[in-house]
Amino acid sequence: MTARPAPPRGRGRPAPAAPPRARGGSGAVRGRVCTAPLRAVVGAVAVEVRSAPEAGPGREELVRGLSAVSQYELEEELDDGGKMENKDTSEDVGDQSDSRTQSSEHSLANIGNIRPLKCADRILITALQRNLQLLDDMVKAKELAVQKNSDMLSACRLQSKMLAKQLDHVDMEIERVEEAGNVAAVSRLQAMSSRLFTELEREKELEPRLALILKQNLVELWQIETEQGKYDIFCEQLQKDEEELQMQYQEEREVKIWKEKITALQAEGTHQTREKREEEAWRECEERNKKLLKNAKRNHEKAVCFLRQSMARICEKNAKEEVKAQEHMEKRIQAVLSLKTSITSNRERLQSLQILNKAKALEAKKEEMKMREAILAEGGNVIREIFLHKQQQEHEKKKEAFRELQKSRKMEIVSQILQERASIHKQRKSRSPTKAIKAHGKLEDPFLQRGEAWQSEETCKHADGEISQLWHSPSVCSLAGEETAPQGESSENRPQDVLWESGDEDRERDKTLLVPEFPGLWSQEYDLHEVPNAEDPRQLAVRAMRKQIAEKKMEKLQTGILHKQTVPGQDHKSCAFHSKPSCIHFKDFDVGQIYKKKIVLTNASYSVNYCRLVGISECLKDFISVHFDPPGKMSSGMSCEFLVTFKPMINEGLEGAVMFMAQTGSFSVPLKCTVKTCILALDKELIDFGSLVVGETISRTISLTNNGALGTRFKVQTSAGATKQLGQGELNTRSDLDTDNADNLLEFFPEEIPIEIMLGKVTEGEIGPFSLVKIPVLFVPAVPGDVRAEFVIVFDNPNCKPLSFSAIGVSVDVPIWVPQPNVDLRICLYERLYQDSVEVCSRTTTKLRLKFEVCGELSKHMELLPKTGYIQAQSSFSAQLKFLPRKSLPEDAGRYFNAETGILEVPVTILIMDKAKKVNFTVHAIVTTSDLEISPEQINFGYCTIYEAVQANIILTNKSILPQEFGFVGLPEFVEVQPNNGFGIILPLESLTFDIIFKATKAKEYSFELSCRTDINRQFKLSCKAVGVHPPLELSHSLVQFAATVLNSESSATLDVLNSHVDRHPLTHPVPRIGSGNPVPVGPTCFEFHVPQDCPVTITPSVGTVLPGQKSSIQVSFSPVLSDQQIREEAAWRLSTAAVPEAGAQISRSLPQSLMGKKRKDSKKEQKKSSVSIPRGKAGSRKCLAAVNSPKEPEPEELKPNSDAYRAAQSSLTKSFRGSFNKYIIPCSVASGHATGEEGPGNLTCSPHNTLYLELHCPAVPPPVLITSDSGINAANFGDVSVGHRMMKRITIENISPWKLELGFSVLNPSGPFLLVRAVGTLEPGEKKPLIICFCPREDKWFLETLDIQVGKTNLTLRLSGHGVVPSTECSVGEVLDMGYIMARDTVTATVKIENTSNLTLLFSVQLESLSPTWDRDRQKIPSFLTSSMQRTEIVGTQNYNGSSVFSVSPTEGKIEAGKTQDFVVTFSPDHESLYYSDCLKVLLFGKQTAHKIHLKGAARDHPMFVEGGVPLDVPMESLAVTSPVAPQEGGKERPQEAVRSLLLLLEYVEGSAEPARAEITIGTMQSPLLAAKKAVEFSLHSGPELQRVGFMLDGTRGALERGQLQHISVSWMPPTDLQTSDPLLVSALLTVKGDITESYRVLFMARIVSAPAPTE
Repeated sequence: MTARPAPPRGRGRPAPAAPPRARGGSGAVRGRVCTAPLRAVVGAVAVEVRSAPEAGPGREELVRGLSAVSQYELEEELDDGGKMENKDTSEDVGDQSDSRTQSSEHSLANIGNIRPLKCADRILITALQRNLQLLDDMVKAKELAVQKNSDMLSACRLQSKMLAKQLDHVDMEIERVEEAGNVAAVSRLQAMSSRLFTELEREKELEPRLALILKQNLVELWQIETEQGKYDIFCEQLQKDEEELQMQYQEEREVKIWKEKITALQAEGTHQTREKREEEAWRECEERNKKLLKNAKRNHEKAVCFLRQSMARICEKNAKEEVKAQEHMEKRIQAVLSLKTSITSNRERLQSLQILNKAKALEAKKEEMKMREAILAEGGNVIREIFLHKQQQEHEKKKEAFRELQKSRKMEIVSQILQERASIHKQRKSRSPTKAIKAHGKLEDPFLQRGEAWQSEETCKHADGEISQLWHSPSVCSLAGEETAPQGESSENRPQDVLWESGDEDRERDKTLLVPEFPGLWSQEYDLHEVPNAEDPRQLAVRAMRKQIAEKKMEKLQTGILHKQTVPGQDHKSCAFHSKPSCIHFKDFDVGQIYKKKIVLTNASYSVNYCRLVGISECLKDFISVHFDPPGKMSSGMSCEFLVTFKPMINEGLEGAVMFMAQTGSFSVPLKCTVKTCILALDKELIDFGSLVVGETISRTISLTNNGALGTRFKVQTSAGATKQLGQGELNTRSDLDTDNADNLLEFFPEEIPIEIMLGKVTEGEIGPFSLVKIPVLFVPAVPGDVRAEFVIVFDNPNCKPLSFSAIGVSVDVPIWVPQPNVDLRICLYERLYQDSVEVCSRTTTKLRLKFEVCGELSKHMELLPKTGYIQAQSSFSAQLKFLPRKSLPEDAGRYFNAETGILEVPVTILIMDKAKKVNFTVHAIVTTSDLEISPEQINFGYCTIYEAVQANIILTNKSILPQEFGFVGLPEFVEVQPNNGFGIILPLESLTFDIIFKATKAKEYSFELSCRTDINRQFKLSCKAVGVHPPLELSHSLVQFAATVLNSESSATLDVLNSHVDRHPLTHPVPRIGSGNPVPVGPTCFEFHVPQDCPVTITPSVGTVLPGQKSSIQVSFSPVLSDQQIREEAAWRLSTAAVPEAGAQISRSLPQSLMGKKRKDSKKEQKKSSVSIPRGKAGSRKCLAAVNSPKEPEPEELKPNSDAYRAAQSSLTKSFRGSFNKYIIPCSVASGHATGEEGPGNLTCSPHNTLYLELHCPAVPPPVLITSDSGINAANFGDVSVGHRMMKRITIENISPWKLELGFSVLNPSGPFLLVRAVGTLEPGEKKPLIICFCPREDKWFLETLDIQVGKTNLTLRLSGHGVVPSTECSVGEVLDMGYIMARDTVTATVKIENTSNLTLLFSVQLESLSPTWDRDRQKIPSFLTSSMQRTEIVGTQNYNGSSVFSVSPTEGKIEAGKTQDFVVTFSPDHESLYYSDCLKVLLFGKQTAHKIHLKGAARDHPMFVEGGVPLDVPMESLAVTSPVAPQEGGKERPQEAVRSLLLLLEYVEGSAEPARAEITIGTMQSPLLAAKKAVEFSLHSGPELQRVGFMLDGTRGALERGQLQHISVSWMPPTDLQTSDPLLVSALLTVKGDITESYRVLFMARIVSAPAPTE
């Protein structure tokens, strides 16, 4: 690692000539010089470290550090050699204007010349410090090793002394024991002595080694300490270098401070310069603003004049608009009232219709019920019959509606046919054209002629009104033409005498109005059927054809048979042609002039069309001519033109139409001619002069406008002369009024009252067409008060109605006024300044001096500035009103202030100093406070742990009537204010509740204040106190939010209880404590959760102990269930309802209708006989039940959880459950120590301040599926099941939701005993399906598992439980049941008791091996007696000859209850003599498991005595041949003796034993009812001297036995000394037994000596 060279201090600038400072000048030299002693120290230390005899990790680290130091030092020397040649110095600081800056920079330059230590020197010093520290650590380690070796040496010497003493003591004991002669003790003490001697020798060998090691360690320690003492001088030098380094750091800090001072001085100078410039700019801006203000005032005065004029006009316009708006509002109100009336009537009509419909529906329902009862009585299908009946009714309704529709259509068709016939008949009658004007009947007067034309037109209209209404197609043009006729007649239905053909315009000008414009064809008597003789017959035929076609077309036109134009999707119904303009209007015509207008017709139909001119209205024929050239066929959208010429002859208005005929029907273009008229109007009807001082004059003008083309003369006069119309002569003879002189104005009013409102110069004159005349009106106030005058304008034109207008004004004697006499300051707050401007206006033409005065009571709170001022003529003056309400306002204001409402009314007076008059105005204000009240004023949160938050509620009340913005600001980090983080707007007199949430961060005592500030910067404080607690335990989660849990299922969560308290040192980390108390001791800490009794939450384990630094896991389970009390009440109600089915009718009469209408939602099963449901919990229902002598209602506490009513109520409430959400807070007590012994659950000695809290959010939802089996319990308990056996259980689930469900199931443990045999895939609404679950345990224990039925996002948990039980029984007998000896053909029984010691009912069955189906097959094998006795496995022995079983057992099957005993009776009944009757009895449990296996044995004799004992010498099998018993001899002769039987007794003597070998022979007699006489049995064993010689001793060799007695002959053998042990000894003796016969037994005594078995460890 190489040190980087420092960059040059100044580029290109010379170094300063000043010498460096004395204190810092030697810094660089010292930095180089100090490296020599450091190098020496480093080398010496390295040599000592390397030469140390033992190496360690500390020593290796020290060597590496010293090497690094040497490397740094070498690199620094190389860098210094290069830097000495390339040094640059910084440049002196330039001159500054300020002397302080120069001095500061000079000092800074002197400080900058100090050269600090190099980086490598600092690294070298730091490394040297670290290495010296490592050397000190080695010294300490070596000292520790010396101390340890010294202790070991001392312990070794002490142990040697103790062993020597023990050895001496053992030697003395050996001598004492030897004298006593105790050999065993001597050997033991000798072994101990040898062991002690060995240990002593080992300790003596260890002592010199330890001494040598101690000596070596001491030598090494002394060497290191010696070397360490050599370097104390270098350590002192190192400390001095460190002090120098600190001094350099201090100097660098001073340099930085001086630099900052220079920068501050420069910034201050810049700031002063900037302030000067800103001040100059502000002065220039102020002068500019003054000029602008003068100009603005001048412009304002000009604008005020124009504004007043504009305001006057706007006021008049607003008044008119208000009148119109009021009229419009009245119309709307009337419309709304009429609408309301119609709505009310319609509502009443609808209500009556609804009642009628309900009554009809009720009757239909009654009829349906009757029909249902009738069908049920007949036994038919109700649903099918009702369905068919409804279908039949609907079919009849549809049929009746179709008939009505047919009738209406027939009537329409018939009426249309009749109308068509009538119209055709009328048209045919009027087909021949009538002559409108006859030749000999010419009218002399054109007006008479026009009147007759109108009369004939009206006659025609009355005759053909119906036809026109039937065949006329409505259109825009036709409607416009109908307006000319009084009754709206159609143009195409007019008679032919009102139609005319257009001719040339030149001819029309030559003709006069006294004769028709042209004679019609009907005026000449021509024979249309007359044919000239010169014409060709072919031409005549063609002409006839054309005539017929023309007549047909004419007939079609006259009868209204027109072509209808259609396009795909719609018909053309509007006018076929549109005219532009739509109305031909000749406006303001002059008689004698000719006017022409060109009109454009456009084809607006959907296809090709044509049109022709039919004519014009009769009244227009004398003045209007139309020139139209038919264009032929016109495509859609094409246009044509026609010319209308108007030549007025009389000055009257005309109206009519120009009529055309198109292919789709007739249409017309309206025509109107209007004469010149006068249209006169006033711009306003009211002149308001306002207020004016008495003696002054003001003038206003009113404009008379003529919008017509005819002029007229007018005259303005007062309303008294308005009733008289002025003629033309009067208007010409009257002279004008002279308005300049007031005396001339008063001549027209004979009254003495002065006239204040009068007319100006213009009172009459001529108003031309489209012109305007201004009429002046003067107001000269003479008497103070209101003045009003009415004027009327009359005209010489009789068609012009008079116009009237009014003028009002107010005469005042005060020259000034206040436009706003009531100054409303609105709502004001105490201690706040409010300002407003009070404007005073002057009416006079001179200036006035004003003085403002406020009543003395409010002089402290209100003032007007300036107090005195001058108001110019016809100008205004503004005074500044200042209002600062203080807290003393209620006492100072007195009668001007209402303390209850806060209303302040202050009169203010304006004095006119020159005229001694005053003007008053009033200042209104509502004064209110700005206080906010916080209740309570102080909060004590108490003790709060650092893992929880404590909440306290405060109420913030606004005492003001103004809304205020507020906010809790400057909150500590451990406090939170909600809602909205403590900010908001509080309404007037409103109270808001806030939650102050405190969360302690550490254990201490808290005392703080919360500040609430308003928008006016008022502050309200709330003091708070709390004690922070750091409990010794903590929870990994303080909030558990369970998922939505289905009813009767379970949700669980796992969290940890942590004990992180492992150290009581409070300076390194926070320790558990209460406030500022003592820390909690470190150790095991116990906890206990206190779950409320009715809480559906379980915590496992609820009590535990957590060691320091460890954690304990707990499981929190939430299992929502229905309340037991609620289920009991529901069950009691259901029982009481079901117990009184016949009381429904009586209760229905006594209960109110409101109770009768209520039905329970959760009861699906209704009583068939009772139609009334009895409400639960009502006092009236209980009284009614008592009144009808109903049975006593069962108490809820009397119901049992296993009862049917309880289960039915539980199922009903589960189905009606709608969900719930509960919050639980579980406290957890914490105490120090173990939760064992007397301090069990609930007995923890703990502080309540260390309590932890666990918050649980528990949402419960209704289950979509419900388990209906097992009383609806979500658990399947299989109970006790034998291990290896299988048990099935059927669980029924029901879909109680209204939709189809897809079910899923969780996976059971594949290695577990539970198996879902049959699952359910889908469930329809209301459907029930079974689940089949199997339980097959494989070991003896409890099995618990959960099966989650997954329905969407919810799970229904089914708890599966079962107990695998290993059947355990105890038998009263062992493995062998010996029935003993009995007489042949006799029977004996024995009882075997088997006790069930398990908790399971056991099913048993009994089997005998002789009755096994495989026994006959096993008998075909090689006989067992051919094998050795060790290999014999036969179980079944001798059997009866008669085929019956020798042994029998009862009962053969059944069950044994838990803890009960079963007796088995075993019967032994042999049919012949045999000593080897045997069988095997097996007791099987559940038909599989063999619980007990008992070997049954028995023997049968034909004689009442028997001998047993010894080793059998025959086989346990008998011959297949059956031998008959020997017949007894005749009397007098002795019975022959039977053959001698052999009996072998085997005696084995253990070599070296003091006990002899023993054996015995048993002789017995039998007690049987088959034996008649009771004769004693005698026996004798002949023992010779030979037996005694070989060592046999016999006892009880002779005796007599009664029936049922036994006697034993004991045989013992002790081998003699001269006996050879190579061969066994064999001696025989004769045993004789005398009973009913005499039997002899040869007893063989075999004896041998066996060696003792080797001892086993």
